[in-house]
Amino acid sequence: DFQFILCEGCRQESPNLKLLTCLHTFCLSCLGKTKPARQCPKCCTAIPQASGMDNLLFTNLQARLKVYKKIVDGADFFCNNCKRAGEFWCFECKEFLCTQCFEAHQRYLKRESHEAKSVMDIRAGSAKDFLEGTRKTANLFCSNPTHKNQTVSIYCKKCCKPMCCICALLDSQHAPFCDIRSETQHRQEELGTISQELKQKRSGFEATYVALQDEAAQLEEAEREMRELIRQRVEQLVQLIRREEEELLGLVEARQEQGRRELARELRHVEGVLRRMEAGEQLVEKMSLYATEQEVMDMQPFIKGSLEELQRLQLPAAGDQVRPGDLTECKARLQAL
Repeated sequence: DFQFILCEGCRQESPNLKLLTCLHTFCLSCLGKTKPARQCPKCCTAIPQASGMDNLLFTNLQARLKVYKKIVDGADFFCNNCKRAGEFWCFECKEFLCTQCFEAHQRYLKRESHEAKSVMDIRAGSAKDFLEGTRKTANLFCSNPTHKNQTVSIYCKKCCKPMCCICALLDSQHAPFCDIRSETQHRQEELGTISQELKQKRSGFEATYVALQDEAAQLEEAEREMRELIRQRVEQLVQLIRREEEELLGLVEARQEQGRRELARELRHVEGVLRRMEAGEQLVEKMSLYATEQEVMDMQPFIKGSLEELQRLQLPAAGDQVRPGDLTECKARLQAL
């Protein structure tokens, strides 16, 4: 229930708790480690130079809860007066008392309204009950050194400070006055009013925070959708290029196959002509060497006709020569791609 009294940084008790202007509480050790310096470690609010104050509420609560924990844990207590076993605790004196000292304490200080409880009753109660008892007996004392034992019961609105009755009576310039409890209640009510106003204002900030979170989520979603769209479009383009690749490769193969067939046909034709010419040359040569007159007379007309037919054959013109597969279309499509 009382984790709030710990340092918000190291979560440890500390006698040097500082309340910052942003209303967060840190010990001096954690503030010394803050990077960057002069900035609240929790909300990153800038801390003005020499700002903040000792968190008296938390440090005093720590001290009071230590006493309560000591009582609850069953430690041995000794009377602060006679050192006998302590069986009572005075909230006003903040001392343990044995039975005899408690009776004397109650007899001599009954007019002072000192509240004392037995240790057993404190153990049976809760920490909140114990703190409530210490709260009731936490009186203010006059800041005037000559009146340091005088309880403060008056508040001067002119000087804006509490004072004892002696200060109020001796200094006529201190006016108007009011009861210190009235001023304390007024200040508590003032803080409560401001807190209520801040609650109303907080709802607006919470709505803005939720809206900013939604906007951040939408931004992340938009990025995710765009990344997915880019991936899909790029994948489509890659598939399109792959299909175009297959078509171009198929076109190149078709053109080259056509060119190969035409070249093969021309090669066979030219090869046949060369073989006919070679056969004619050999036959003429053999006839000149070995043919009789009768053989020349019988065969010459036929051979002459074949040779004349070979003479009439013409070489194909440069423009008529068979070209390999035409790849112009492929180059144009590739350039366009």
